[in-house]
Amino acid sequence: MPSTFLTSRRAALTLFASAAALSALPALANDAALLNVSYDVARELYKQINPAFAASWKAKTGQTVVLNQSHGGSSKQIGAVIGGLEADVVTMNQATDIQQLAEKGYTPADWAQRFPNGAAPYSSTMLMLVRKGNPKGIKDWADLARPGVQVVIPNPKVTGNGRYGYLALWGSVIASGGSEAQARELVTKVFTNVPVLDGGGRGATTTFTQRGIGDVLVTFEGEVELIENEFGKGQFEQVNPSISIETDAPVAIVDKVAAKKGTAALAKAYLDFHWTPEGQEIIARNNFRPRDPAVFKKHAQRFANIKLFTVDQTLGGWAKVSKTHFADGGTYDQIVTSIKR
Repeated sequence: MPSTFLTSRRAALTLFASAAALSALPALANDAALLNVSYDVARELYKQINPAFAASWKAKTGQTVVLNQSHGGSSKQIGAVIGGLEADVVTMNQATDIQQLAEKGYTPADWAQRFPNGAAPYSSTMLMLVRKGNPKGIKDWADLARPGVQVVIPNPKVTGNGRYGYLALWGSVIASGGSEAQARELVTKVFTNVPVLDGGGRGATTTFTQRGIGDVLVTFEGEVELIENEFGKGQFEQVNPSISIETDAPVAIVDKVAAKKGTAALAKAYLDFHWTPEGQEIIARNNFRPRDPAVFKKHAQRFANIKLFTVDQTLGGWAKVSKTHFADGGTYDQIVTSIKR
């Protein structure tokens, strides 16, 4: 009798445990996760965007969402997605990278029309950071071409940061009435002064700030305050050139992945959050230029008051720029191979 009782009790406990496990499944099913594959310099931004969105989504729907991040050089990141990294969304710093996804069928050809502002919730620009006291007297892009000035800039072939730095130099000549030949001459002289080409914006920052290499760092406006916060104010100085490039930061749903994972609606809500007042405020506090005029005005003192040009207005658009400058054998490759070290 005791043996029968114990056996029955074990069976009952097993059934209870099974029922408890089954009852827990709906709660687990209500949880969701997204992977945002992004570029290097956006790390700190998404440390704030993600919990804010998760809290907002939880309040609206009761659903818990886990937001995972991957950061690196933008072109490398897109290559990883094409290679199998299952990103629900991508948040990049140049349209040409997302266009690669469209060409491979990961997102529709009209991806830039699916959200406002060409699917770019913010922009930035390229500035210069020099060491305390600005010992080389750097004031504008042309100063980076002087002999003896070491320039730290990431590799334009694999990172949007480097690509925008290259285009800031080239476009500064064109936008000021100069010729293509003069632009090429400036860029060649500047890249002759580059001691090392890092694979991402954060790597270039480390090279300049921690390894002590270079007289000037070419980087996004939003990176400057991060460097000051990390290494202490007063060690470096920001230099605003007379003209620079506006750097749109586009976003997209990776439809091929989102459809497979059933996350399309959540992915859209996540990207939509970037345009909400809360999202725009977070963007501005991280020194990226928000699209909301009221938010921009509130934080205007954060942003350099300089003349800006765009890839479309001054350089013929991303399709032309990518083919002319950054395709294999293009202008950038020609410049680099012509430099004698």
